[in-house]
Amino acid sequence: MVFERVPAEPADVSILGTPLTFRNHRKAKNRFLKAALSERLATWDYEDLSKRGIPTQELINIYDKWGNSGYGVILTGNVAVEPRNLENAGNMIISRENDSPDLRKVYSELATASKQDGALVVMQITQAGRQTPLAVNEYPYSSSDVQLVGPGIQCGKPIPLALDQIKTEVIDRFVYASKVAYETGYDGVQLHGAHGYLLSQFLSPTTNKRTDRYGGSIENRVRIIVEIFEAIRYARSFPTIPPATGFIVGIKINSVEFQAEGLTTDDAKAACAILEECGFDFVELSGGTMEKIGFQHMRESTKKREAFFLDFAEQIRPVFKETIVYVTGGFRTAKCMANSIESGITDGVGLGRPATAEPDLPRKILEESCLSAPDTKIDQSDFKITLMASFAQMGQMGKLPMRFLNNVCEGIADLSNPEESQNFQKELGAYFKWMMERTAARKPIYGVFQYKNLF
Repeated sequence: MVFERVPAEPADVSILGTPLTFRNHRKAKNRFLKAALSERLATWDYEDLSKRGIPTQELINIYDKWGNSGYGVILTGNVAVEPRNLENAGNMIISRENDSPDLRKVYSELATASKQDGALVVMQITQAGRQTPLAVNEYPYSSSDVQLVGPGIQCGKPIPLALDQIKTEVIDRFVYASKVAYETGYDGVQLHGAHGYLLSQFLSPTTNKRTDRYGGSIENRVRIIVEIFEAIRYARSFPTIPPATGFIVGIKINSVEFQAEGLTTDDAKAACAILEECGFDFVELSGGTMEKIGFQHMRESTKKREAFFLDFAEQIRPVFKETIVYVTGGFRTAKCMANSIESGITDGVGLGRPATAEPDLPRKILEESCLSAPDTKIDQSDFKITLMASFAQMGQMGKLPMRFLNNVCEGIADLSNPEESQNFQKELGAYFKWMMERTAARKPIYGVFQYKNLF
């Protein structure tokens, strides 16, 4: 039982329950998207690449919850396509180095768990590039040699990809992971081209200083994404996954970056026009990078509309004719979710943090048993603490499968309760100290904060 919800006005939620048809004719049963969240709960081995990134029973238990929560589409957390260039130790991975019948079996189990109430499950695939922690890889690949620096950030010194490596270490690896996803029962893949990861590093003038065909103009900077898409769909050198299979290929892209020389909304609009023409089934619009987090309300208009990136999405939306649009970040009330769709700015709404605070929020909204997300008593502008809260809640979701529980939310910390929230932040202090010690020792931070509830 949620202690307190975000204040919400009455709303007609019917549009949120209507289906969406993608350009390849696959249908999502409603407008809710479970956004990708890094889980950091897959296997990790310091030396043996074949033992990295294998989904654990904890992860299957988590998707068992989301698979019973009323989403139209469920995105997995970021699945790395290369075992050395990770967002963090504990990321799921699909690569030549760790592929095996056992790996495919657990990925298939995760897909099955996600589909229990009719959701489409789409695997988000990625490379971290220069955002790989120093403790994981001292010399990760990137578009250029611009190192990520900042308070509390320790990332490796990036090595610019050579032209032949763009094919062998990026394009071919994205295709390989896509094929495994297809063969293990996933309904599609989403390329992660946002939040400063490798594909975003090619898109952004902050990080792309190349002078070859992958740098300079926006057409050149988006080229690698187009080539990945075409290789998944149409390459002649190996079996592909054409649209006729019904397999979805989407992308997550920044609608804007907020640092100097970053991707502008005009750049994003031009890139999205290319992606529309290319044939992507859906685009998820987000924003920000590790240098300048976008998950906060930058101006009064975004507070009123809730979604952090809705103003930017409104400028980009006209380029899309056949590609479905999702906007993720900041949605908390059913009224604002419905209004964003009715206004034509987006076709669907992505939920990130609310999906761990209350996994079955979509079902409850559609059943009209609630009109908003829990009113978490943590400062929502503090990205680090809200991230840790989400990790902790996923850790709790992973403890038991649904068959041992009375409801989807059982055992999850209700941080809308002021006492619970205060205790969580108090207990988090020791975990932050441990993280800093690990970082100083150049040791990977693996797993999540294991929080014990007060209530």
